[in-house]
Amino acid sequence: MHTTLIKHLARAAFAACLLALSSACVYRINIQQGNYLNQDAVDQVKAGMTRSQVRYLLGTPLVANVFDRSRWDYIYYLKKGHSRHVDSRRVTVYFNGDKVTKIDKPSDALAAAQEKSLAKIKNGRVY
Repeated sequence: MHTTLIKHLARAAFAACLLALSSACVYRINIQQGNYLNQDAVDQVKAGMTRSQVRYLLGTPLVANVFDRSRWDYIYYLKKGHSRHVDSRRVTVYFNGDKVTKIDKPSDALAAAQEKSLAKIKNGRVY
């Protein structure tokens, strides 16, 4: 009887180990949404540029507001599979007619921190 109890405990421990190992093997994809916002391209956008010049630098805006055509919102979101870390950015370009009047973008310090964080995520160092 003592040996059967030990066999049952050993099987239960083995099953628990298999369950623990199999749950760690679940693949989780990277979730990337929106326009990748290269900081060099964002820095090139200046007041007086046309819509087509902005579209060339930043791409087509992710959010098109049908009620306010004088504003383009660029949003970028990246979450690496197993990580809880999320890299997100937002840039808003305001127009008067066809010309840029103002641009809302992250500060240089925040942009540098985001670039560093994104490089870690893209190189696979954040899990």
